[in-house]
Amino acid sequence: MNAMGTINIASHLAVMAESRPDAPAMLEPRGSDRNGKLNYNRFSYHQLNRRSDAIGRGFSDLGIGRGSRVAVCLRPGFDFFAVTFALFKIGAVPVLIDPGIGLQNFGRCLAEAEPMAFVGVPFAHLLRRMFRWARTTIQINVTTGRFGGHSLREIELRCSTGFQPVSTARNREEISVEGSLRIDPLTRAGNPCHEDVQNYGNPMPVDSAPHDPAAILFTSGSTGPPKGVLYTHANFDAQVHALRELYDIQPGEIDLATFPLFGLFGPALGMTTVIPRMDFTRPGHVEPRNIIGPIQQLNITHLFGSPALLARVGSSTAALGLKLPSLRRVISAGAPVPAKVLERFASLLSPGVQIFTPYGATESLPVCSIGSDELLGDARRLTEEGKGVCVGRPAANMKVLVIGITDDAIPIWTGDLPLPANRIGEIVVQGPVVTAEYFNRPTATRLAKIADPAGGFFHRMGDTGYFDEFGRLWFCGRKSQRVQTPAGDLFSIPFEGVFNTHPAVARSALVGVKRGEVVQPVICIERAAGVQISNSRLIDELRELSLKHEHTRVIKHFLFHPRFPLDIRHNAKIGREKLAIWAARKLR
Repeated sequence: MNAMGTINIASHLAVMAESRPDAPAMLEPRGSDRNGKLNYNRFSYHQLNRRSDAIGRGFSDLGIGRGSRVAVCLRPGFDFFAVTFALFKIGAVPVLIDPGIGLQNFGRCLAEAEPMAFVGVPFAHLLRRMFRWARTTIQINVTTGRFGGHSLREIELRCSTGFQPVSTARNREEISVEGSLRIDPLTRAGNPCHEDVQNYGNPMPVDSAPHDPAAILFTSGSTGPPKGVLYTHANFDAQVHALRELYDIQPGEIDLATFPLFGLFGPALGMTTVIPRMDFTRPGHVEPRNIIGPIQQLNITHLFGSPALLARVGSSTAALGLKLPSLRRVISAGAPVPAKVLERFASLLSPGVQIFTPYGATESLPVCSIGSDELLGDARRLTEEGKGVCVGRPAANMKVLVIGITDDAIPIWTGDLPLPANRIGEIVVQGPVVTAEYFNRPTATRLAKIADPAGGFFHRMGDTGYFDEFGRLWFCGRKSQRVQTPAGDLFSIPFEGVFNTHPAVARSALVGVKRGEVVQPVICIERAAGVQISNSRLIDELRELSLKHEHTRVIKHFLFHPRFPLDIRHNAKIGREKLAIWAARKLR
């Protein structure tokens, strides 16, 4: 925040463009050479900053301005980054929705966000027209091609004296997968066309107030309809500082952006963002060589990957004895990472390099963090005994408490709400990264926020857990997925942690099935591939396992499911609501 009390997430990009203009901001795949190896387009901080300026001015000329909500439907890459930062710079509000949530949900999210503009690839515009998405609110359409609306290229060219499209050789440098840099004669490293900057004009203003809307990011919808989370520029700025402090991220590092929304932090943190070849809606199906190749050839230092991505890459790579010495850290979030996955992927890393698993949600991230050294130590044993999953200690500037479980709204915070250590309740958080509301969802906001008489508010995470005597937070599952029985509430993670220890179990899930007037707990099992054991024998062994722990002795039913439903964003969160419906049919 500057002396005038203004702040804008795009200001971090402007700072990097000033201090490190020639450093690469992004590497984007552009095809293969004659040997079948990938080449990359290289875009500097100077180029990203300048192009986002041009696009921002063009958007302003079209009538997109401060507070305008703009749906962005672009593939991860230079267009996506330049457009998003352009919107930040002019005070507009990008609306970002996972494309994998399905056409019906996508349309509902757009209708709820009420965008006045739509920026997308031609295919997105085709779908917009076919399904008449947000037809009553969208007034301006911009396309990256020739179909759908105003041309993005024409918009930026019209507003940038001396600036040529990024697709021309003048503004492009290419990097082969081997890491060698091939520079066009017109754009030498260390001297990137600064004459264009002199003719370009003043940089875009970045004078948003801290609590001005910055973006609407939609939740994955894994436990209910996707909700639009309203971010302010202060929220984003706090996240940048929190991530830098938690993980000691330094300018000049190289990030492999397997999750596009996290990739947006790359320019703000001074990292080079490398876009991998993958279907970003299916991280659990990534081709491992498309992750390992860039890491090895481009000396990637930072990797954010979902638990499903780490599982797939680690399982296919660890057996080959490969090492990834350039990685300084790995971050995985979206769901608890199984110890087997952590152990396997950690074997690829240099001694002392950890896999960190930050705890949080779209509404608030990061809340807590823990490293693989601790998770694979005493925390692993306790997880396997049914104590939940340890998510670490609160991040700096975060207040984290546990309160009694209720599905009702809590209007005002009172001192008697927090529970003592080792009591399971709902996790609530307060801090600068915590968002204040859901967009156009007043009921959801009322249920999720607790006004603090001392100032501010607490956010109810919708997760259950507890603090241990050492100040560590333990996650016990989603509140909405607890099984409410006559004997009390049962929580998913403490049950599943026990049964996941069996080598024939890939995943387990606790669900409740109503039989008569009573809800009975049921464990659904997804079998591990390649383990030879009959279903009847496996059930016998799981029953023996359940008798070893007091809380799991209530399980009487085990059901085998061919493949659990998982969330779109991370391919890691189990759709227990869908499994409960399936289990009810199986037990009729």
